[in-house]
Amino acid sequence: MADSFATRARLDVNGKSYTYASLPKLGERFDLGKLPYSMKILLENLLRHEDGGITVGKEHIEAVAQWNPKAEPDTEIAFMPARVVLQDFTGVPCVVDLAAMRDAVTKLGGKPSQINPLIPSELVIDHSVQVDVFGRPDALDLNGKIEFERNKERYGFLRWGQKAFENFKVVPPNTGIVHQVNLENLARVVMERTVDGENWAFPDTVFGTDSHTTMINGIGVLGWGVGGIEAEAAMLGQPSSMLIPQVVGFKLTGRLPEGTTATDLVLTVTQMLRKLGVVGKFVEFYGDGLQHLPLADRATIANMAPEYGATCGIFPIDAESLTYLRLSGRSEEQIALVEAYAKAQGLWHDANSPHAEYSATLELDMADVRPSLAGPKRPQDRVLLEDVHSNFKDSLGPLIANRKPKGVGCAIEELKGEGGAQPQAEHLAAEPVSKIRIQDQDAELRDGSVVIAAITSCTNTSNPAVMLGAGLLARNANKLGLKAKPWVKTSLGPGSLVVTDYLKKAGVLNDLEALGFYVVGYGCTTCIGNSGPLPDEVSKGIAENELVVASVLSGNRNFEGRVHPEVKANYLASPPLVVAYALAGTVNIDLTTQPIGHDKNGKDVFLRDIWPSNKEIGDTIAATVGPELFAQNYADVFKGDSRWNNIASPDGESYQWDGSSTYIKNPPYFDGMTMSVGNIDDIHGARVLGLFGDSITTDHISPAGNIKKDSPAGRFLQERGVQPADFNSYGSRRGNDDVMVRGTFANIRIKNLMFGDEEGGNTLYFSKNGGAGEKLAIYDAAMKYKADGVPLVVFAGKEYGTGSSRDWAAKGTNLLGVKAVIAESFERIHRSNLVGMGVLPCQFKDGENAQTLGLDGSETFDVAGLKDGASKTATVTATKADGSKKSFEVKVLLLTPKEVEYFRHGGLLQYVLRQLAAKKAA
Repeated sequence: MADSFATRARLDVNGKSYTYASLPKLGERFDLGKLPYSMKILLENLLRHEDGGITVGKEHIEAVAQWNPKAEPDTEIAFMPARVVLQDFTGVPCVVDLAAMRDAVTKLGGKPSQINPLIPSELVIDHSVQVDVFGRPDALDLNGKIEFERNKERYGFLRWGQKAFENFKVVPPNTGIVHQVNLENLARVVMERTVDGENWAFPDTVFGTDSHTTMINGIGVLGWGVGGIEAEAAMLGQPSSMLIPQVVGFKLTGRLPEGTTATDLVLTVTQMLRKLGVVGKFVEFYGDGLQHLPLADRATIANMAPEYGATCGIFPIDAESLTYLRLSGRSEEQIALVEAYAKAQGLWHDANSPHAEYSATLELDMADVRPSLAGPKRPQDRVLLEDVHSNFKDSLGPLIANRKPKGVGCAIEELKGEGGAQPQAEHLAAEPVSKIRIQDQDAELRDGSVVIAAITSCTNTSNPAVMLGAGLLARNANKLGLKAKPWVKTSLGPGSLVVTDYLKKAGVLNDLEALGFYVVGYGCTTCIGNSGPLPDEVSKGIAENELVVASVLSGNRNFEGRVHPEVKANYLASPPLVVAYALAGTVNIDLTTQPIGHDKNGKDVFLRDIWPSNKEIGDTIAATVGPELFAQNYADVFKGDSRWNNIASPDGESYQWDGSSTYIKNPPYFDGMTMSVGNIDDIHGARVLGLFGDSITTDHISPAGNIKKDSPAGRFLQERGVQPADFNSYGSRRGNDDVMVRGTFANIRIKNLMFGDEEGGNTLYFSKNGGAGEKLAIYDAAMKYKADGVPLVVFAGKEYGTGSSRDWAAKGTNLLGVKAVIAESFERIHRSNLVGMGVLPCQFKDGENAQTLGLDGSETFDVAGLKDGASKTATVTATKADGSKKSFEVKVLLLTPKEVEYFRHGGLLQYVLRQLAAKKAA
């Protein structure tokens, strides 16, 4: 370990002496006073990992120490996180890959034990529970039983991993959501570790296999979501290559006004930052407003960094951080270490802290925040509460354009208005109505009916103010005799056991249950798309008139097709508003002026009548939320219940693969692999697998939800004796590449522009013999092209790959035979994942896309001039059926020398595997 700048120092605290890389010592040579907090964390990481230039050299440290906030990122550095957190949807394929690497390294002459996490790696099972049962006292127990029955094979595999790998722990089901568990228990804020006989202290930094890992930024821990591929490399001791980022400063002043919540604040922040444009950048929050911002509110803002597009959204360590550590039951010794280290390093924030310099700044007076939702299909599309009904009406026109009336309501021409324009508000009164009988009541479903109201997602469930606010609102509604509408599927996913305890202690859990909000499970549930089936009566009513119904959820994602396949309009909202919309039963209402319902005497009740005051919420938090709740619920967090401990799991260093399994399979990435490294060759004669527009998300590319029985994946499972009732979800089957490759681009809402506005994962297959294209499922066409020996490309618009850090969106793309994706812009994690899987990301020149270039997907393509990865641009030539050609230039998005090296190896995992095998051979 090199120390070019003589920064080694000692810190004495708790009767222990720690070695640390001192930033103040480096500050004797460089002016670090105006360096942002997050850049100081990066700088310390480099100081501690300096190795004479093999990975980190003196020049890298100097580059960060002399950071120019206005410079475009162009300097590569290596970052090594202190630990990794995983959730089970992305964690299972990580463990599958590690198991496969144990087999592969053995074939290359190594030993299985070489493949082992070298840093703490903790997996939280939180993505598998589905809302099958709701609105009844036994919902939690029954959903848990179904979850274990569906996932016993996956869980047995994870239990094997827990035994087989060092530094790998599993938090069992029914504990909480990964990011909430991370915040409430796993985060150290300051780490301590023995290295070469020395006891070191250093900042807690983390990679997570879920984009909302950024939630931990709220407590001053630098971390972000990465693909499973990058996470595996970090677990195996490989640093992550990154460009020194720009840092946007977001100044918060004032305090939230009465009647607003942290959810309203984060939706406002998200909209502002999306408008500014912060993709690939760090965002850092500062200003006098921090003193009025509880840590739970900070965590809510940090959680949604992926929605505003930033790599992270970080807050500094300050007195509020220590208050939260104490509240959440951390030891006094750990709290003392955090405080002493942060102050020694100049990482402590208070009123006297110097202001940093930023690449750009934004400012928000929190007093200006107003009650808001976001939707109907993007988290950055904030809508004021009073405008939700008009927003829904404005969004309805395109959604009903192709609806065929079923003999009720007005004709489609009337709905469109004159000249085919979007329908005006006065026309909507004549919309179709489906009459249903549900819960022994006659009811009517219309466009805008809320069929799902879900308190879900760590974004909000980690925040006592909004959770107790929802409970108090439910209490007030209950007293007046208000009820949720019978067609609304209500659910409460508390996020951790702590939340249930403080809701009980406050006496509001019974009130939530009285409105149908029973605890359904401790996991992401509706936010990840595990919303479960709608009641049959509701599904039939929707289908009868092709109704555009709505969900309201306290989540962070509302992309098309994510929440539920039958629900086209999805709105993000605070937990109190989720309860309110369950009472109203529709989004086609102005809750600021129209009554939400009627009391026992038939009198109008308005939202303002039942909304709890900020003081009432604050007093309830003070009386109910304490360290003892955290201590008792996290006392033995890795143990699990009897269901977990009774699951059968194999032993041994290497996993014994079951060839008949449809959940866990040895993947093909290392088949035939040798120690020889390849080249980055030009692409010739490629066909288009998909021609997509803007905002294609990882949900579109690799859905996590339902598997349709007539889809390629559904047919595959049925051929192996799996009945549709036992399909589970794509997310739960991420350990089986045969299922997942068939699910790639299989989202029911994806639009391949070869077919205009038609939805569904289809494409045109052009045989070598020529002729018109044949319409096939994307998987089926890809396999035909593979048999023909034809490489594939994908074209897309802006923000390609937005969404969760889903490695299967890249893995599936690779296994389909796609060699390059050419888009107007990429989401950060997905671009990195494509590189890690050996798929070339390319970017159109500004102002160009497939449409402006006149491409329709029938052409063949050559991508030339790659120069074995040395070129930053390539020339793409499209050849039409008549022989005419069109050439254009694209940017090659291999951004660092390390990425070029990964690509030559065929991907990041192959690179790591060869490095480990070479060490053994040496």
